[in-house]
Amino acid sequence: MSERLEQAKQRKEKLLSILNEFSLHSAQNDEESRFPIENITLLKKIDYPAYNVATEFQGGGALLSEWLEYQMLIAKQDGATALAIGWHMGLMEQLREHNNWHQDMYELVIQDVVENGALINAAQTEAATGSPTRGGMPATHARKEGDNWVINGHKTFTTMAPVLDYFLVSATITEDEKVANFLIHKNAKGLRIEETWDMVAMRATASHDLIFEHVQVPLEACLETVQRGKAAGWLLHIPACYLGIAKAAHEYAIDYAKSYSPNSIKSTISELPNVRAKIGEAELLIRQSESYLFDVAKKWEMADESNRQLLKTDLGAVKYVVVNHAHKIVDLAMRIVGAHSLRMDVPLQRYYRDVRAGLHNPPMDDMTIQSLALEALSSK
Repeated sequence: MSERLEQAKQRKEKLLSILNEFSLHSAQNDEESRFPIENITLLKKIDYPAYNVATEFQGGGALLSEWLEYQMLIAKQDGATALAIGWHMGLMEQLREHNNWHQDMYELVIQDVVENGALINAAQTEAATGSPTRGGMPATHARKEGDNWVINGHKTFTTMAPVLDYFLVSATITEDEKVANFLIHKNAKGLRIEETWDMVAMRATASHDLIFEHVQVPLEACLETVQRGKAAGWLLHIPACYLGIAKAAHEYAIDYAKSYSPNSIKSTISELPNVRAKIGEAELLIRQSESYLFDVAKKWEMADESNRQLLKTDLGAVKYVVVNHAHKIVDLAMRIVGAHSLRMDVPLQRYYRDVRAGLHNPPMDDMTIQSLALEALSSK
């Protein structure tokens, strides 16, 4: 076995050793909109936040397809944990592939991740602009004052906000109206979290608002000009998460079908043709989704930078297909279980609500369909 495969095996074994604990508080966290801090602590214990960090910085250097498998495994146990940690892991993947940051700032963050399990997420979304993928200019502004940048603004949907050590904040530079990303530490004066997250889906992700009131950061904290429209393989963590949730729903329905035996029949409902048809349909959707997800992930791994940009439409199509399949898979599971699937003490109703959130993660379905159409029209 190659050294890379052996290391991947060890990483997976570490993750598997803690996964059973992830679902212990899922129902309570969902009910109370409470962040799964215990799960994040366990992930830090096995150095998961550094799995995607480059090996030259003592990280794991995990391949995209390897990491996506881990994300699915986490999501089967707790979807909120998977989606939350996925944003940090995705940034680690992106930085490993093409780092445009100032080297000293990059090394500061990466060292903190490797040594302390530090966490980072991007704060990009605003109420006035909607999803940043649609091209709106941030209302959050940054202006130079002496040797510092001064940042003022209000961000929404900042997942994992209570446990983040760093925020990657997009802001419009007052002087030239360009958009740049700024690195802001959690302890920066003038930064505060408003606990606004109160959704019916992914209730435990703590995707709160961030407020910046005259936050001062050094000039080198302006890391890069935002380049919109580039393909990003790491965003495949989104469909991987929702597929993991759907697989949990599928397994629940199978276990239910194999154990439930109403007195109107002489066997369990797993023997009924209509139940088997639903199980088979869900199984097919799962296999199609996994095949498509990992096929594109492998293509990304094997491609150079220029060819990776040609995969942008494929990346969007994977998200579209897998997330919409996840909805169907959970729906089929609930049809098998019947009215009991709506009970609050049965996890299917949570899976049903959580996969709905996938429609609102980037890229949006309408943008993917338009991209597919334009690509098809230009190729004929």
